[in-house]
Amino acid sequence: MSSDFPVHPELGTVIVGVDGSPSARTAALWAADEAARRGQSLYLVHAADTDRRAVFVRAETLQAIREAGRDLLDETAAAVEKEHPDLTVVKELSKLEPVAALSATAGRRGTIVVGNRGLGGFAALMLGSVGLGVAARATVPVIVVRDHGDRPEIGTVTAAVHGASDLSWLRVAAAEAEARKASLRLLSVWNVLTHVGSVATMLDDLDEIALTRVQEVREIADLVRHSHPGLTVSHHVETGTSTPGILVDASAHTDLLVMGTEHRALGVAPALGRVAHVVLHHAHCPVQIVPSDFTAWERREEQER
Repeated sequence: MSSDFPVHPELGTVIVGVDGSPSARTAALWAADEAARRGQSLYLVHAADTDRRAVFVRAETLQAIREAGRDLLDETAAAVEKEHPDLTVVKELSKLEPVAALSATAGRRGTIVVGNRGLGGFAALMLGSVGLGVAARATVPVIVVRDHGDRPEIGTVTAAVHGASDLSWLRVAAAEAEARKASLRLLSVWNVLTHVGSVATMLDDLDEIALTRVQEVREIADLVRHSHPGLTVSHHVETGTSTPGILVDASAHTDLLVMGTEHRALGVAPALGRVAHVVLHHAHCPVQIVPSDFTAWERREEQER
């Protein structure tokens, strides 16, 4: 395994979608905490979607939509500033539809935060529609926040790892843990059912595969410890028959669950894999989805300097 583990990425600005729903308000306050931890600005984005509506909505209606959006941004900014008076808050009323609006504001470095349900400017923002669309299409990290009341901080960030290929995004999980002054737990699920009917039919073969997975995760943890000497890193391989079920259970014991994912084609639009889809629907904590190629351009920039 290569020892070239990229270190200390800069966590970018935080962009959160607001639409007047309770879920979006929860996401905005959570995003404010995240921006404060990072020492970055918070962008509040309301997608008025007036470009698309202009062809079938009267001018007076469009103006009312814009004014309502500005009022919502002002109200949300006031709530955020009450909790974080020193935080730089930028309000953006976008003419675009929600996915495009958030992606445009995030650029190449930002992190997008969405609630799991919504209304208004983010019509029908729930997993399976716009919220899931943002997670599936974005080229930057996306965090989906659920309202679990005043859930106490646990002091742990969990990264769902599979193997050496995860090193491309694992740096983000490490940076998230450092920003929180939390420990980082690498959790790998070894699902025995994935080998049923394959060449690994003997019990000894399965044991060998499991041991190989444990060794690989241990080596990944060692790389992270070496690159982040002040970070407490633990690793664990969980055996079971349901990968998403184990990750959902683990989400009850961590502050943030970080997953890397590759965007997969499904029909004419990108889609998340089954595991990420299930976890986003049922997790007990905020879930961060990091595209596997998110840091590729950043590494190229570092090499060119």
